[in-house]
Amino acid sequence: MMKTYILDNKPLVVKLMLAALVLGGGAIWLAGSSVAEEAATASAATGRPALTVRTAVLQEDKWSETLSANGSILPWQEAIIGSQLQGVRIAEVKVSIGDRVRRGEVLATLDNAIRQGDDGSPQGKILAPDDGVISSASANVGSMPQAGSELFRLIRKGRLEWRAELTADELMRLRRGMKARVMLVGGRTLNGNVRAISPSVDPKTRYGYALVSLDDSNGVIAGAFARGTFDISGARKVRWLPASAVLQRGSQSHVLEVDVEGRVHERAVEIGQRKEARIEISKGLQANVPVVESGGAFLTEGDLVRVVKE
Repeated sequence: MMKTYILDNKPLVVKLMLAALVLGGGAIWLAGSSVAEEAATASAATGRPALTVRTAVLQEDKWSETLSANGSILPWQEAIIGSQLQGVRIAEVKVSIGDRVRRGEVLATLDNAIRQGDDGSPQGKILAPDDGVISSASANVGSMPQAGSELFRLIRKGRLEWRAELTADELMRLRRGMKARVMLVGGRTLNGNVRAISPSVDPKTRYGYALVSLDDSNGVIAGAFARGTFDISGARKVRWLPASAVLQRGSQSHVLEVDVEGRVHERAVEIGQRKEARIEISKGLQANVPVVESGGAFLTEGDLVRVVKE
């Protein structure tokens, strides 16, 4: 009589089936994990924008480069006027400081001079040598000044100029005829041009001076303090970016270019003059190449950005 062991081995069959299920589930889990990793890798490859930015390109404009200085308003030329006669009394003084006079106008008359005629009028006269403004008057009626002593001082033509104090390096940047703007205390602004430049500086102060002829000095007081600027550029053309687009790393300046795929690339540039919120780019960047306008400090080479459309 044949014996069967099917019923006796049933637990083993169940165990084998369960083992197959467990191994199958593990394979499915491993496959799912692999798919997730591949998806994550693909996501990283495509990349999400690190930042939303605005871009800027080089702009071209005319800028004025200026040089600032302090100084004083002084007479263009002063004429010193005196008597040529010794021991002659001043009979009358006809002008005072601040008066405008014409060439040949009588400033004072002298007594005890050689007389002509019988009317007894004094014949000695002190005359103005040029048109101008009387800046000093020391003549007094009844006094007997020494020959050649100063009686009046005249600002010729009434012209004033600005004497600007500058270092040797600054003086070497100036040229005759350069334009200047002079600001007085109180806000009044005068225009002028460089008339003369000192060829040396004071060995003690290390400063020299430039003389600026003023277009209109009416109402200005000689000796007044003034601050001014010289246009030393000739309004040259410059290419510039917003100052926020230029980053500094030590002594090196750079910008972040944005390529067609939206990725940023560091580009070293040379900078020049600054003007308000703009900065000159003298070398290193091509025209029409977009760069990150602001926020570049938060980005690194190769980052993907989203550019805001204007």
